[in-house]
Amino acid sequence: MGRKQAREGTMKLLYQMEVNEDYSDDNMRVFFQNFLYDESEKEYIEDAVLTIKNNLEEIDNNMISHLQGWSINRLAKVDLAVLRIAIYEILYRKDIPIEVSINEAIEIVKKYSTEESFKFINGVLGGFVRSRDIK
Repeated sequence: MGRKQAREGTMKLLYQMEVNEDYSDDNMRVFFQNFLYDESEKEYIEDAVLTIKNNLEEIDNNMISHLQGWSINRLAKVDLAVLRIAIYEILYRKDIPIEVSINEAIEIVKKYSTEESFKFINGVLGGFVRSRDIK
């Protein structure tokens, strides 16, 4: 499946790390022992998780300014993970078009989150992208 499978795997691993409050490399190792990914998917997941972990404050600050009345602590963990992945892609993966990052985020929350989450995710990411265009 490629990148779509890798994004879903990244979301699952970030979700697990957030719920357990454990962003350790050991957690990632155990994840890969339990789920099979091809080499390109594994590379994407590792890069995404490590980049998000190392730049969490910047990624979250970019997200927080577009939550409009929500705090990061009130977000569903799936939505939080998906937003972090999309913002990671927009900020750090110039090989992925912004529209693809947003569309994939919406598809993941439609599959794994609430019925209304995709509208919220679209709004947050749209605000984030528009604010970047202004600067």
